[in-house]
Amino acid sequence: MRSYELRAGVNRLGRSAKNDLQLDHPTVSGAHCEIILTADGILVRDLGSTNGTYINQEQITERNIERGGVLHVGEVEMEVEPIKGNIAIPKFEEPQPARAPQVLPDGMVSCPNHVEARATFRCTHCKQLMCDECVHRLKRVGGKLHLLCPVCSNACEPIAGPKRKRSFFGFLQKTLKMPSKSRGKQ
Repeated sequence: MRSYELRAGVNRLGRSAKNDLQLDHPTVSGAHCEIILTADGILVRDLGSTNGTYINQEQITERNIERGGVLHVGEVEMEVEPIKGNIAIPKFEEPQPARAPQVLPDGMVSCPNHVEARATFRCTHCKQLMCDECVHRLKRVGGKLHLLCPVCSNACEPIAGPKRKRSFFGFLQKTLKMPSKSRGKQ
């Protein structure tokens, strides 16, 4: 005799490997029935099977089954046994408060999670600072890249770094892609 444990919610039974409970018997349809386990009881629903679903020798399309009742799926007979239910309450870790950012030697602010890395992004919602490693990146196919906060999932914006001084001549050289020539030679 084999025993199966049902999980809360929908449990699909049938001959196909796609079911939650695979019953390899020729009288069982590929998708035979569902057993729905709720706090209110156990509901059995036939899925249009060829050989039918029966509770206590009576063919059903949908009906509650009591503990101790006999379920026939094709020619496979099963008895619903009462069990003691264990309730497990998961433990959640308390989120650790973010460390205060520090000022780096170059005058920039560090990431609270990686104190050696420069904070390069700020959340537009919760104002959390973060480095390149902390920011979440989401890009949909054919869409633009979204930078998201790991704390609240709202948009992040880049933080401007120190401004570099640029000369007008350097700007023209880069823009026009002209090679530089020394002024002393002609």
